[in-house]
Amino acid sequence: MAIPPPPGPEQPQPHPPQHPQAQGPYPQPPNPSYPSYAQPPSPSYPTPYAPWGQGYSPYNRPTPVNGVAIASLVLGILCFLPGLGLVLGIVALAQIRRKGERGKGMAVSGAALSTVGLVLWALLLANGGLSSAWDGFKDAAKENNSTFSLAKGDCFDAPDGSLEGLAYDVDTVPCSGAHDGEVFASFQLPAGSFPGDDRVTEAADEKCYALEDSYAMDAWAVPGDVDVYYLTPTSESWRLGDHEVTCVFGNIDANASLTGSLRNDETTLDADQLAYLKGAHVLNAAMDLAPEAEYVEDDLPGHKEWARKVADALVEQTRLLGEHRFAAAAAPSVAALVEDLARARVEWSRAADATDVDLFYDHYDAGGELLDPDRTVTVRRALGLATTPPTYEQEGGGGSGDTSGGAGEGDTGIEV
Repeated sequence: MAIPPPPGPEQPQPHPPQHPQAQGPYPQPPNPSYPSYAQPPSPSYPTPYAPWGQGYSPYNRPTPVNGVAIASLVLGILCFLPGLGLVLGIVALAQIRRKGERGKGMAVSGAALSTVGLVLWALLLANGGLSSAWDGFKDAAKENNSTFSLAKGDCFDAPDGSLEGLAYDVDTVPCSGAHDGEVFASFQLPAGSFPGDDRVTEAADEKCYALEDSYAMDAWAVPGDVDVYYLTPTSESWRLGDHEVTCVFGNIDANASLTGSLRNDETTLDADQLAYLKGAHVLNAAMDLAPEAEYVEDDLPGHKEWARKVADALVEQTRLLGEHRFAAAAAPSVAALVEDLARARVEWSRAADATDVDLFYDHYDAGGELLDPDRTVTVRRALGLATTPPTYEQEGGGGSGDTSGGAGEGDTGIEV
């Protein structure tokens, strides 16, 4: 800090200050023993040193730090855009040399860390690690944007208690208590542009009803007031990567709920129960293939083809039941059921070969009687399965496990 020296002997001395008289009613002479607070007049001759300029600080200010060096160091530490961090570090060094600024260490460190980051990125690209990390990021994003991230077997409550309309969130709750819905399956829709609400609903309706048997294998254990619902993506969530449809069991009464889990599959059933139900599913799948024409008169060839499929399914069901060694308590009733299935196969085969409508009805009625659900109650009781046959509507596929046939009069819903 430069301080002006005192005036030398060769410099002219300033004139002594003049003391003006105090103003008042009584003029007072100047008192030389007290200092005067009046501003002395400025000298009329030039001074050897310039006065302090406005805004000048008498203390030295530190040299500023180069901002580009700071940016380079930050990018280098975060390993984010390492190429840019390296370039900024080089630019910062050039500016520091030219302007005399501080931050050389930060610029060097930023450039060095960015160089290391570039090497790591190159290794990841060469080994496919970056692609795997990006795929994992996308999968996580899709999972977070999926339909509430519900998993198979989860039970939940909807905010308003309804499984219809729009829902933005659900609360997962234990299945042992009352709940609005139970997830039994989920699947992904094909990638691409949003197909529209109607197409999404159509795909959900078709696929969810087909998947319910894999979760609730024993349709007799599903209450009659339970139906299939689904949670589907909207056009907005689709853009965020949500292409998942969640299939749900819910009560058809909006004011009622479910209690307890409806799950009965490999995780809850024993070997004998599984063997019986797998055989039953073969027959039920064939029964679901009944022709659209309600009366045989309207489509005899279609009904004959269907009867052939039922006869083939009875062959397969008999084989599955015969190959499994059931427990001693259930073996006799299973053997009696197998005999009924064998006789039913004969009748359905004859219906498939019928030359006219009346002959078809004769064998269809005989075969249907042998497949009467009441004949399976004894087996089910021995196996510890539900023993109350479900009821089905004649039209529509709303009920769980709907297997109503298409043979018109005498038709019975067959679910063994």
